[in-house]
Order: sequence, then C-alpha cells, then structure tokens
Amino acid sequence: MNAAPADQIRLLDVQALDVRLQQLAHKRKSLPEHTEIESLNKDLTQLRDLLVAAQTEESDTAREQTKAEQDVDQVRQRAVRDQQRLDSGAVTSPKDLENLQHEIASLAKRQGDLEDVVLEVMERRESVQERVGELTGRVGSVQSKIDDATARRDAAFEEIDGEAASVTKEREVIAGAIPADLLKLYDKLREQQGGIGAAKLYQRTCQGCRQELSITDINEIRAAAPDTVVRCENCRRILVRTAESGL
Repeated sequence: MNAAPADQIRLLDVQALDVRLQQLAHKRKSLPEHTEIESLNKDLTQLRDLLVAAQTEESDTAREQTKAEQDVDQVRQRAVRDQQRLDSGAVTSPKDLENLQHEIASLAKRQGDLEDVVLEVMERRESVQERVGELTGRVGSVQSKIDDATARRDAAFEEIDGEAASVTKEREVIAGAIPADLLKLYDKLREQQGGIGAAKLYQRTCQGCRQELSITDINEIRAAAPDTVVRCENCRRILVRTAESGL
C-alpha cells in the first residue's frame, strides 16, 4: 500500500486522538464515585431493610397496645357495672353478694395485670419508635451521601464527555483528510492490536511494541520509497517514518 508521507504522519495524529479517547473512556469508567456510590447503595439497601422491619415491628406493637388497652377498658367497664349493682342494693342474696364482691376483686386484679401488660407493650413500642427514628436518620444521611457522590460523578461525566466530543470532532477532521484505504487498514490494526494501529519509528525502535528493529528490517525500510506504507515485522503495526527514525 502506498500513501503520501503527510497522510502517514496524519495517522499519528489520529492515533494520539484515539489514545486520548481511550483514556477518557477509561477515566469515565474508573471514576472513584462509581465504587463510592455502589458501596453506599449497599449500605442504603441494608438500612432500608432494617427500617422496614422496625416500622413493621412498631406497627405490630401499636396494634398490640391497642388490643391490650381495649382489654383493660373491657375489664374496667365490667367492674364498674358490678360495683354499680353492688351499690344499688339490688342484690340481696348473701351468696350473690359474696359472688359479686369476689368478681369485683378478681376484676381488679385482672385489670392490674392487664395494665402491666399495657405498660410493657408501651415500653417496647417506645424502644421500637426510637429505633425507627434512628434508622430514618441514617437512611437520610446515606441518601445525602449518595446524592452528593452522584452529583460529583455527573459533573465529572459532563467534563469527560465534553472533552471526548471535542476530541472526536478533531479526529473526524483529521481522519477525513486520510485516504480511505489507509484509514481502513489503520482501524483494522488498531482493533487487533489493543488500540494502537500506527506507531512512530523512533531511533530504529517501533513505538508500538517497543522493539528495536533488526539491521535487515532497517535496511528494507531505508530502501523503501517515501510513500510506501511499511509495517513493523514484530507487531505488524503501521510504522510511520519521521526525521527521528534513525534511518
């Protein structure tokens, strides 16, 4: 393949821009905010699970408290009715009076026991409510950190993407001046060779594979016409000759 020396030199410019695009893509993918956000999201998921469990427990405890208070109220109302019957004098039979007084005493004990249950449930509910409040605060704190890290990541994205767009536009301009067949070969080699399709021959060394060329290869390149597209015998990349090639 033949191409004007100036077009071959342009390949180096395109290569430099392609390397920069690779660097920008790597930088975008490797931003520290990615790891930070991933770690924070894991923490947030765990905290939200704990919060849901605590909220569920608080709800269950609230129902338990309501049920216990209803039980106390029912016993209290029954005791009031019995006391009213006792005070009214409507019960005259000694046995019935004795039974009624016994029931009133039993209800009083039952009410006391139930009120103790209410207090115990209220204490548990208060403890759970404190837990819910603590977890709610922690969830909010972690979410704020995620929002901050996301904002920093997006700002970095904007800066990187802006530079990438500028580099891409510059590459299009330079690549547009290179013969299609030469650019096609370069792109093919770049894909095969880890992103480097063309390299400068500097002081008899290929800057693509960093291998010094043999005397035989140097002599062949020295004898080649200026518009001949030469390749490195080691890595097969396009070798671009310049005044620094050592020929």
